[in-house]
Amino acid sequence: MAKSVRQKTKKDCSKDPINKTLTAEQKIAFYRDMVRIRQFELNANAQYLKDNIGGFLHLYNGQESIAIASASLMGDHDHMITAYRNHAHGLSVGMNMNECMAELFGKIDGCSKGKGGSMHFFAPDKNYWGGHGIVGGQTPLGLGLAYGVKYLEQEGCCLCYLGDGAINQGAFHESLNMAALLDIPVVFIIENNGYSMGTSQERSSSAPEFLAQRAEGYNMDWDVVNGENMYELRVALNTAMERARKEHRPTLLEIDTYRYNGHSVADANHKKYREAEEIENYKQKHDPITVWKDQLLKEGVLNEDLAKQIDKEAKLEAKESVKFAINSPAPTIEDISQDVYWEVDNNTEASQSGRYFFND
Repeated sequence: MAKSVRQKTKKDCSKDPINKTLTAEQKIAFYRDMVRIRQFELNANAQYLKDNIGGFLHLYNGQESIAIASASLMGDHDHMITAYRNHAHGLSVGMNMNECMAELFGKIDGCSKGKGGSMHFFAPDKNYWGGHGIVGGQTPLGLGLAYGVKYLEQEGCCLCYLGDGAINQGAFHESLNMAALLDIPVVFIIENNGYSMGTSQERSSSAPEFLAQRAEGYNMDWDVVNGENMYELRVALNTAMERARKEHRPTLLEIDTYRYNGHSVADANHKKYREAEEIENYKQKHDPITVWKDQLLKEGVLNEDLAKQIDKEAKLEAKESVKFAINSPAPTIEDISQDVYWEVDNNTEASQSGRYFFND
């Protein structure tokens, strides 16, 4: 069984300063973006099953609140990098469905020109440095992005996401050590959905109580937060981000969440290593979209008619993105030699000499 959502002491995080100033429009926007992510993923799943998408496909259904809460707190000098379950993070920072769906289809109009696929969405103009297919491979990169922020004397940080299975990778521990040693403004975020592929957390990771407690070994701040509660998420994230921005102190933040689908769409046995009741319980009682919708209905910010309209618009947008992807042309044979070296693409002096990295 997966680790259940942590029941923290009940606290009304809506009264926290970071949430108290939210407008009705901003709260509705959070809901709209979570619904958009859900519809994008549902349509991507359908197209994968029709063999229109190749490779792997890691869906974010059940975790939408994390990406949206994080993006809502980012400033001009904040950066985001994640692993292969990366569609939602890209959409949360402002990438559009067309470029994302086209990338899944391997088309030229995709965000990575059809060369990256599901695991490699990138938007440098939005400080989004992508998904990465190597487990834990993004953690030293996130450390480097945060180091760059400090080096340039900017007030910002890097949000670096990883799954609960990646915390056992050596590169991650090296990153924790360096972040604490050099006071790097990075927030490592464990999206703990309970399973490392098909292995439960209890069978894969030794921990006193919480995975984030490992930060104590590196003299690093840590916290655990309920991933279904938007207000609580924003408080915990803001605390860690401000610590990074103002004090250059890193944080290891563990967010309890859950994925409804398998590790990837190719994970056909996800209902065998998880009980059907477990999955249904999370869908019925802990779905972040439903929880946020109920909160906004309670506050009088949202009504059922508007919720239905948002759902309808998201479904239409996702379906249109599929049409866009289908009609987008495939890369040509000549495109294979492009986007290998920046110097070559831009015909710099270094490209003429072959000295890309070293001076004489």
